[in-house]
Amino acid sequence: MIHRTPDNRQVAAVLAAIADLLEILGDESRRAATYRRAGQAVGAHPEPVAVLAAQDRLTTIPGVGPTIAARIQEILATGTCSLLEELRSRVPPGVLDLLQLPGVGPRTVHRLYSELGIAGLDDLEEAARAGRLRALPGMGERRERRLLEEVAALRRRVLRVPLAAAEAAGLEVLEAAASWPGVQQAALAGSLRRGCDTVGDIDLVCASTRPREVVEAFCALPGAAEVVERGAAAAVIRLAGGIRCDLQVADPAAWPAALQYYTGSIRHNERLTTLAREQGLELGPRGLFKPAGGALLPVRVPDEEEVYSLLGLPWIPPELREDAGEVEAALAGNLPALIAREHIRGELHCHSNWSDGRASIEEMHAAAAAAGYEYLAVTDHSPLVVVANGLDADRLRRQVHVIHELRERLGPPWLLTGVEVDIRGDGSLDLPSDVLAELDVVVASVHSRFNLKRDEMTRRIIAALEHPHVDILAHPTGRILGRRDPYEVDIDAVLEAAARTGTVVEINASPERLDLCDVHVRRARELGVLLVINTDAHAPGHFDHLRYGITVARRGWVEAGAVINTWPLERLRAFLSRPKAERAALAAAGHDAGEEDSP
Repeated sequence: MIHRTPDNRQVAAVLAAIADLLEILGDESRRAATYRRAGQAVGAHPEPVAVLAAQDRLTTIPGVGPTIAARIQEILATGTCSLLEELRSRVPPGVLDLLQLPGVGPRTVHRLYSELGIAGLDDLEEAARAGRLRALPGMGERRERRLLEEVAALRRRVLRVPLAAAEAAGLEVLEAAASWPGVQQAALAGSLRRGCDTVGDIDLVCASTRPREVVEAFCALPGAAEVVERGAAAAVIRLAGGIRCDLQVADPAAWPAALQYYTGSIRHNERLTTLAREQGLELGPRGLFKPAGGALLPVRVPDEEEVYSLLGLPWIPPELREDAGEVEAALAGNLPALIAREHIRGELHCHSNWSDGRASIEEMHAAAAAAGYEYLAVTDHSPLVVVANGLDADRLRRQVHVIHELRERLGPPWLLTGVEVDIRGDGSLDLPSDVLAELDVVVASVHSRFNLKRDEMTRRIIAALEHPHVDILAHPTGRILGRRDPYEVDIDAVLEAAARTGTVVEINASPERLDLCDVHVRRARELGVLLVINTDAHAPGHFDHLRYGITVARRGWVEAGAVINTWPLERLRAFLSRPKAERAALAAAGHDAGEEDSP
């Protein structure tokens, strides 16, 4: 596979993995902390680390000395480093799987491995069922039961890969495909192209008149850990990261129809196959055909749009191809005009180094300016999130003063004052109302007590929505893709309360969250809930994650007008200045809350 120079995030991940392994092996904690701090600094650094390396400036990154700089050079050259591989060789592979469990960090893994000999999830399950974990200080019977539940949940999750991870792997394969023999066109398809939040496998469709050679090149990819199946025009491999990758090679004349077929869900394709037969055509994985004299003659089409046109439909965006009413809407001429990146004017949920962000307000402002934003809300954490260095009332007021000064000095994008205030277990907020009333925007969210019962969690969140100063509910289900399931909550009741109270609901674009999910997004719009797409950025590079939130919104059939950060600044400020009861009343009457005469 073609080697891509790792970006800051990927280099930081290798340094963090070294720190984890050093702690798991019980090596000196100061050395592990050094690698961890360096990884955090690299991940937050505004300049590409590859550029710094080329200019011999790696040691200008805080916490990066000559030794770690040499490690970074090795990572940039190879994607890994000898220290990481040496440390990995000293522990059974299953030990690292334990880090995927919520609340289990490297120190806990060290104790499990060194004191109880637990070398993987199977060992952990066996020890928990035998009651051996409670022998460790601080573990206890309740923690044992919880770990058993987490292991079961993890086994369910690992069958699918989060969208961002699948996309990164898929793009590497797609880049390699450009050099394969006779490949005229290539594209990713399947659930990845549809933008599903998790992906079971990567689908690659190539157009070539030399399918056997393409299959051979595909199976010979350096990143292929296993060839699962191999045929004349198709193959399946498993990549080194564990995800399955499926190749289909189509004749160039049939490629547009093949791309359509391998993109749509099974049920979407069944609907289109029925429509094709009504038009006297046959649609399948090999392309589009017209029966003639007992034979099937290929129908040549220039692109996917023509495939849909021959079936009597307008082109249906890939994100909608789920048989969720899109075919009926297309036949009726009622497909939504889906939101796109160019509609977004600002960010209403980001963090600075006043709390757990990795950059200053000025650096986040510069990144927002580079993204073309018109406004940026700084919403650092409240004090309940102790590990995030949350702001109490006094520090928040000092930050507000600083932001007012920066507005005049920095210019566009316009800085909005804000906070991400924690929702306590009883539904009260982590800051007093008089402080919240001074801010431009208040984002509320849950960061603790995820194990409340369903009715308790629902009441907790609804109580926050009813607060007069809560403008936005952030990451409403608390999920972390591949690591933490959503907490138990009646999301329909929460969305109904959001509509009733005039509270905006967030689509969190962080690739580890994508929360709300597309199904709940569509339900929110059915109820008249206004949305916002935020990146929850903790570093300048995180603004790039916006595309994932856009994808979720598109899968939820969202048009631009329903998303408040597509509005111009003055319209947004007018919306935020209204009492929430007025916002809800206007929305219920079929208007947005920013303009009296807008549908």
